[in-house]
Amino acid sequence: MLTVVKEADHAGALLKEHLASALKQAIMDGRLSPGQRVVEAKWAKEFGTAQASVREAINLLITEGFLVKDAGRSARVVNYREQDVGHIYAVRATLEGLAARLLCAGRSDLSSAEAALDRMEVASATHKMKELIQSDLDFHLALTEAPGNPLLADFARKLLFPLFAFIQIRVLSSGQGPQAWIDDMQNHRLMVQVIREGNPGLADQFVRHCVERFAASAYAVWENVGGAVEAHHRGGRRRRESKKSHG
Repeated sequence: MLTVVKEADHAGALLKEHLASALKQAIMDGRLSPGQRVVEAKWAKEFGTAQASVREAINLLITEGFLVKDAGRSARVVNYREQDVGHIYAVRATLEGLAARLLCAGRSDLSSAEAALDRMEVASATHKMKELIQSDLDFHLALTEAPGNPLLADFARKLLFPLFAFIQIRVLSSGQGPQAWIDDMQNHRLMVQVIREGNPGLADQFVRHCVERFAASAYAVWENVGGAVEAHHRGGRRRRESKKSHG
């Protein structure tokens, strides 16, 4: 009996993951757009499965940040306005600056953050955008988890999971490449370097500055408004050339 129950649980978990993957693909394909409500009955009919199974898949995508809880039992595809993104980045800057300060004080292990950066560079070089965005998320999660403060880590996860899900939706649906990340990866490396130097105040200030700098153009870049990706890339090139001329 126990074996049968375990097999049933395993089959249920596989079905939930399969349906979640199918819903996620519908989001990426634009069949479910940001802000749109996910109707359980509609998708149960399309998938030929029970509504309860679709509900479990929806709950999984809520956990991953692709969907957000709506009134009652329904859910909507995550969606942010430009103003929302500004608010999120203001809080991000504070949280990640605090993480940097605590990391300096505790001399915490930064190997997970550095490993995420290595994966970012590989994904960027091979133009694998999904892996690049996931590695970027992994970096910031590692940064906020490393100090060992559970409240800080929990707040960061609640903020970052839906944000990066939204980034993935917008970037993949627009078909853009890694250009907007190339210059910012250097700042990620510098964040780790400054934290390792062990000055809490400086690390706090620098990490806040890095997060706020990207916030200034983030929404426009994801939407690629008016060629914002190219403008962001040109700006990064000018900054590098300016550093060389003054170095």
